[in-house]
Amino acid sequence: MKRILLTLSLLSALAFGDEASDIMKRIDDNQRGQNVYMQMSMTITSMGHSRTMKMQSWAKGTKKSFVKTIYPPKDRGITFLSLDNQMWQYIPKIERTIKIPPSMMLQNWMGSDFTNDDVVKQSSIVDDYDAKILKREGKVVTIELIPKEDAAVVWGKIVSQIDTDTYTSQKDIFYDEDGEEVRYFIYDKVKKFGKYYSPTVWKILPSDKKGNSTEIILEEVKYDQEISEQYFRKSALKRFSR
Repeated sequence: MKRILLTLSLLSALAFGDEASDIMKRIDDNQRGQNVYMQMSMTITSMGHSRTMKMQSWAKGTKKSFVKTIYPPKDRGITFLSLDNQMWQYIPKIERTIKIPPSMMLQNWMGSDFTNDDVVKQSSIVDDYDAKILKREGKVVTIELIPKEDAAVVWGKIVSQIDTDTYTSQKDIFYDEDGEEVRYFIYDKVKKFGKYYSPTVWKILPSDKKGNSTEIILEEVKYDQEISEQYFRKSALKRFSR
């Protein structure tokens, strides 16, 4: 009898594991599509002051992305390129290209609560994390993501609340390697773009800096349209900064 109960318990755990992985794969597919272009505004609030930036981004899968700053004028033309987990930045004022080392992946990006790792989409929730369902509340499923042993990721754990009607995240909580909460994302105003769903408002709140926040508003989103490979070459950093 004990063996039967143990077997059923293991089968149940495997089934929940498979379901959690399937949910995260659908989330990942929803975020990326085959490729995606976005134009967005980003408002950073820190120490009672706010500033807004605007950017364009082009991405293919998990290995290629290009970001261009278009506002404010003093930052216009700053570009970022990610290729196969490597990241470069071009600064037009000094006409210089800088390679961002792996040790700086957790550094804040452009003074926001995003990290360099967020911008380059270096880690894949499907390939780099093991997923486990923690609880269900109606259509919302809470999933814990633990890094796989050989995964080159920056987070010790992520806990996500997923809307299984649209397969979009409602909230993500990020923890460091010591299990301390670092920040959380809140997502709102989900819209459908073709066959994909995406929240169009993202808010990031750091756990240790009360009053600080970063809010992203997606102003334009286009999935699965042709994106030139020229965006994913090092020459693009300077070429498309103009």
